[in-house]
Amino acid sequence: MINMEGKVLSVCISSEKGTKKREVNSARLIPDWGIEGDAHADSGHRQVSLLSVEEINKMKRLIPDLMPGDFAENIDTQGIDIDQIKIGDRIIIGDNIVLEVSQIGKECHSGCEIQKLTGECIMPKKGVFTKVLKGGLVKRNDNLRVQMLTPQKFIKKIYL
Repeated sequence: MINMEGKVLSVCISSEKGTKKREVNSARLIPDWGIEGDAHADSGHRQVSLLSVEEINKMKRLIPDLMPGDFAENIDTQGIDIDQIKIGDRIIIGDNIVLEVSQIGKECHSGCEIQKLTGECIMPKKGVFTKVLKGGLVKRNDNLRVQMLTPQKFIKKIYL
């Protein structure tokens, strides 16, 4: 397995869909559900969303006052090359949280404020969505690492 290492810069939740998420000090991740108290938590495949601060900073050139959660992401990361992450990769946060990448990108809804302001949004290409395999408490400055599956292991995972 190939690994990347980084850290959690912020953790964000919202109690209602369609609203900006607010930054919190910590949040509990629940297996096969998502973040406790977050409006997007459910048993589907997009339980927790991640976005890299490197991508957010590119958008800050157009919108300088962007804050954590403005893209409706749950976790902002630093030091992870989002373009290298693939479906099936695992993201380990701290010592015990395990997320599995289930989707890369998503279609922006027609009311996307970022897209209205700038003509583009980074979530369709740079948003990483995951399922919670093993839960726990996530907080700002937690270490994280990505376990990237090699093609052979990915094929084995799908077909065997």
